[in-house]
Order: sequence, then structure tokens, then C-alpha cells
Amino acid sequence: MRSQTVDTASLTERVKQEALRLGFTKVGVARAGRLDKEGLELQEWLVRGYQGTMTWMARTAEKRIDPGRVLPGARSVVAVALNYWTNVPHEDGGETGKISRYAWGDDYHRIVTPRLEKLAVFLRQQQAGSEALAYVDTGPVMEKVWAARAGLGWQGKHTNLITTDYGSWVFLGVILTTAELAPDQPVEDRCGTCTACLEACPTQAIVEPYRLDASRCISYLTIEHRGPIAPDLEARFEGWIFGCDICQDVCPWNRFEQETREGEFGPRDENRAPKLGVLAAIQDSEFTERFRGSPVKRAKPEGMRRNAGAVLNARRHGH
Repeated sequence: MRSQTVDTASLTERVKQEALRLGFTKVGVARAGRLDKEGLELQEWLVRGYQGTMTWMARTAEKRIDPGRVLPGARSVVAVALNYWTNVPHEDGGETGKISRYAWGDDYHRIVTPRLEKLAVFLRQQQAGSEALAYVDTGPVMEKVWAARAGLGWQGKHTNLITTDYGSWVFLGVILTTAELAPDQPVEDRCGTCTACLEACPTQAIVEPYRLDASRCISYLTIEHRGPIAPDLEARFEGWIFGCDICQDVCPWNRFEQETREGEFGPRDENRAPKLGVLAAIQDSEFTERFRGSPVKRAKPEGMRRNAGAVLNARRHGH
């Protein structure tokens, strides 16, 4: 029994060191298992319709709750975080709109996913016969929940993961593995009595602490939602045309942000202060060329025209 413990601890340490060598900012381990508490919360969230038009959330709910349905025999979850914050201010008002910081530079999937897949290969090599699957928000896995269980941080009242050393400006990824690894302890929730994010949200999408109505969230509306947007919500975009950083910008823990080491996350000039008039009339081919290799391409040309037009219209009416 003792030799098995030593082997598990040694394997875990090697995996963590490899994650840091690959450039990840933080790494932790959780024991895989059915997420009973979070599963009940997810089911209630779905019943309330907070997923909006993201119908796949309901279709994949059981897999999200139980990692064993994604990878049979899963014993451990490796969670990683990569800091993406850059010390550049948003330009606001006038003829420009705002794009969420995470989408200023290159698509994070191009940077995080290959590294995470290398870590999965490393794990399989270190533990003969083990399996490992890597996910960067592209599969039925609740990354924020597992990152919290692995001790990287806690889910704040805005539901994003908050770390004490980088704030919430981190991309997350997880590896499900059949290997037995030594789990880390979750960290304490340090939101306390703060309600800054709830008070700052212009669409009241954070309906109560730790509960987000995605169908009212500016990030969801400008990225995931297809088709027209309710006029009362459109009028409250406050300049955002792709994503929204308001709940993160007001979070006291984000005073501890640190400059990322990843140059690819630095802002492209056209993404930091995009011209609304240009984007409201952008052609499909121009959109494809301009946002090549950028997360912004997820909005689709028609979505970007809609978003930019909504902000222009709101400013004309003094919103």
C-alpha cells in the first residue's frame, strides 16, 4: 500500500511539473466522480431556461455531471489554467466598440489545446495502460467546477473561476484520466459579502449570487445567440460587441492580475478599438479575413453586424 502511495505521489508531481514546463500558469488534480451537488444545480439551471438557445447543454447534461460517461474508468481530473491578461486599457465610447479581453489576440484554443494534448500524451506515457482525454471548453465537461475541485481557485458569484494570484483572467482546460493521481484540496471561497459583480451587470444576468441567467448575459447574446435580440437588452450593451468583461473588471480580486507571458494573447490593433460603423456593414469575406485565427469569428458576420448596429443604435438614443 505504501509503495502505491509513493508511486501515485511521484506520478502526480511529474504531471504537474510537465504542465508548468508546457507553459501553464496553474495546475491541480481532483478525484473524478459523479458531481451530485453540481449536477442538481445544473438540472435546476436548465429547467429555468437559463441556457437560452444553447440546446446542447441539456443534451449533454448527464455527461457533464458524470465524467465516467465521457471516459469510462476515469479516476482523476487534471485541471490547468493559463493567464491571458494584458496591461492595455479598453477604448470606450465615440465610434468604437469593445471586445472582451480574452478575444483580443489569437484564438486560445490554438494555444491551450495543443499544450493540453501534449500533457495528456505525457500522462499516458508515464502510466502504462492509462487513458487520458483533453478538453478546452469543447466537450461535455464542467471545467470551472473541476478547476475549483482541483484547488486552482473558486467559482465567484459571477460563476467565473477566481484565483488569488491571477484573478479570473485565466483560460481553463481539463484532462480526464484513468490514472490514479493524488488530489489537491479545494480552496476557500473568498467572495465574502462582496456583490460588486451583481450590482455592475447592466442586464441583471447574475440573478443571485453564483447563479447566471445566460440568456440575459451580454457575452451569450453577442456570441452564442443567433437572430434578433430583445430591444430592452440590446439597449444595455454599454459598447460591448463581442463578449463582456464588466463582472471581471469590477471584481476586487482582479487587482492581482499579472501580465501574461503569452504574446499571442496581446491585442490585435483592430480588436482593441474596433470601429462600429465598419463592423455594422462588414461583408462576409471581410469578416472572415479580418478575424482569421481569432475567437471573434464565432460570432459569424451576421452576428457582428447585429451587435455593432445595436451599440450604434443605443448610442444614438443616448443609452
